[in-house]
Amino acid sequence: MKVIIIDDEPLARGIVKEYLQTYPDLEVVQECGDGFEGVKAIQQHQPDLVILDIQMPKINGFEMLELIENPPAIIFATAFEEFAIKAFETHAVDYLLKPFSKERFQKAIEKWKQAENGHQQSQTNELIDAAAISPQQQNRIVLKDNGKIKIIPTQQVQYFEAADDYVKIHTAEGIFLKNKTMQFFEQKMDAGNFVRIHRSYLVNIHLISRIEPYEKDGHLAILSIGIRLPVSKSGYSKLKTVLGI
Repeated sequence: MKVIIIDDEPLARGIVKEYLQTYPDLEVVQECGDGFEGVKAIQQHQPDLVILDIQMPKINGFEMLELIENPPAIIFATAFEEFAIKAFETHAVDYLLKPFSKERFQKAIEKWKQAENGHQQSQTNELIDAAAISPQQQNRIVLKDNGKIKIIPTQQVQYFEAADDYVKIHTAEGIFLKNKTMQFFEQKMDAGNFVRIHRSYLVNIHLISRIEPYEKDGHLAILSIGIRLPVSKSGYSKLKTVLGI
């Protein structure tokens, strides 16, 4: 079975690799020093297990997982604060707080080996969604654009638009696609800055210049960038609450 180690600390990668020598049925196919390398390595090798740090330069471990289709099983090996990682422990196979012993590492490996593959896949996807709505993840969006990894600060987002299995992220720079749901972004974004005004639109409220009546009980949100977006009845109620009108 194939294993990839992703950690920006060479010493930490070395310790994990040393601990893995106990398992002749596990092969370390690649070591990566950051999330960019990690994405490429996972796509290339399709590993059974990734041992992953969370706090890394460029993109963190959670953001890296968002970029992977059908992500593998994950064991965290990280110095991430315990109170924060507790929120994700039910979704990852296991997590190891540095420094960890060989015995603790072996427990994590055995736990992974005993778990069902289908359940692990579900756990990893749940982990990604749970991590996305944590405060650490609300300041930016990481996605793939023409094969390259792009980081968009959330304050640069004008609005989100539903597009079948994707969401269009509208910015001054252009429109970008991410394979997520509107519900995902509604949970991820700070409710004080973004409001779901319609089933198909989540808007940056700082760009709303006025709200106009439209047809029966409907309304239109007029953005300062010249865009007009429909506002549903429930969306109008949310807007009034957030804007204090």
